[in-house]
Amino acid sequence: MSTINALGRRKTSVARVYLSEGKGKIAINGRTIDEYVPIAIHQYKINRPFELTETTGKYDLKINVKGGGINGQVDAIRLAICRALVKIDGDYKPLLKAESLMTRDPRMVERKKPGQPKARKKFQFSKR
Repeated sequence: MSTINALGRRKTSVARVYLSEGKGKIAINGRTIDEYVPIAIHQYKINRPFELTETTGKYDLKINVKGGGINGQVDAIRLAICRALVKIDGDYKPLLKAESLMTRDPRMVERKKPGQPKARKKFQFSKR
């Protein structure tokens, strides 16, 4: 099996995942998962697709992620992992879709409008 790559996005985060057969090593931006994502719930989110498909420890991951905050990056990584697993075996798709892991979250930050300090906030109005 050669290396399979997939892309995941969330808010302004973009994650590229390179999946190859191995022993379950995960490298995010050249660091281990424990260094890059020290919070246990985020590590759980990243490992969830492997638990559902019962492929824990079968694949090595090399992940490049940029943009956004840690939450957006973790969700982008998870989506990219799911997409890569589906490229390997299409039978995984119903399992992952049932947990709504194959859905790209479309919510983005609303743009700032001219003549306003933020997207919805207005400058103070003076009647007199």
